Amino acid sequence: MSDEFYMQRCIELAKKALGKTYPNPLVGAVIVYNKKIIGEGFHHKAGENHAEINAINSVKNKSLLPDSTIYVSLEPCSHFGKTPPCALKLKEVGFKKVVIGAMDSHEKVNGEGKKILEDSGIEVVSGVLEKECKELNKRFFTFHTKKRPFIILKWAQSGDGFLDKDFRPTAIGNSLSKQRVHQSRADEHAILIGTNTALNDNPSLTTREVKGRNPIRILLDFNLKVPSDFNIFNSEAETIVFNSIKEETNGNIKYIKIQKENFLNYLMAKLYELQIQSVIVEGGSFTLQQFINENLWDECVIIKNENLSLNNGTLAPKFSEIPFKTEKLRDNLVLFYRNF
Repeated sequence: MSDEFYMQRCIELAKKALGKTYPNPLVGAVIVYNKKIIGEGFHHKAGENHAEINAINSVKNKSLLPDSTIYVSLEPCSHFGKTPPCALKLKEVGFKKVVIGAMDSHEKVNGEGKKILEDSGIEVVSGVLEKECKELNKRFFTFHTKKRPFIILKWAQSGDGFLDKDFRPTAIGNSLSKQRVHQSRADEHAILIGTNTALNDNPSLTTREVKGRNPIRILLDFNLKVPSDFNIFNSEAETIVFNSIKEETNGNIKYIKIQKENFLNYLMAKLYELQIQSVIVEGGSFTLQQFINENLWDECVIIKNENLSLNNGTLAPKFSEIPFKTEKLRDNLVLFYRNF
């Protein structure tokens, strides 16, 4: 089997924890002895063992480890956090070889893990399925290189380009696309809407249709117009309200004061400070257009019901990009766009 084969398995393992490791990256590890996999592991949750440690612990015959190769989708960490550095553990075990998918851009690692291994005499190979490994951790890499969350824009529109009929909440997506939306909520760190969406739709912004964690809810409500008994303030998830009036914390609700002018820059800086790595923007047309106009997005998902004509209502955002992928879900066409 090739290095690429084992690295692909690392990626498959890492994906099992999608949406559960924040603020840590997704990492998978595979241990190979004499062309046979003898151990596997992935990082389950922040504060718990990293992938390399779980893989080592899964090996029944530990005497085989010094003659084995460990594959890991991300450079082993070199700093003390909630857990000891994995690079030092790999050095202690004395692996014959370490194969790395992508290097870690985090300022506390950034090549140090690889250096520790090489300095100890271990053979190190990096850049195996690098593109795929970076794709796996696009949120983590964006957060650390651009100092802001990975931004995903999402909306559903009719065939004639409306978000609703006569400015009233209107079902556009079908049951399959709704399920897909809820899964994406579970996969991402946070979800954001504006005042009008909260007032018009009264959404919970939870993952009712799938099994998974509820994202942190972010509400842009500068004048605090949304009543406190609305669903976004229930106890199902943490809610952050960005506003221009007050700064306080009340249970699971945090109010953060920012200025209206140039608010997106302030918002990104604050979300970075709060270590929020990814945000789905599910706001209305106005909020979405703000992000589009500032070119502040990494991915966009548009659900289009081509057979549905609404004739009048809220127009979809002005967006002229070309999708890199499409998906058919019965009468819904899902269009995927990238900006990185």
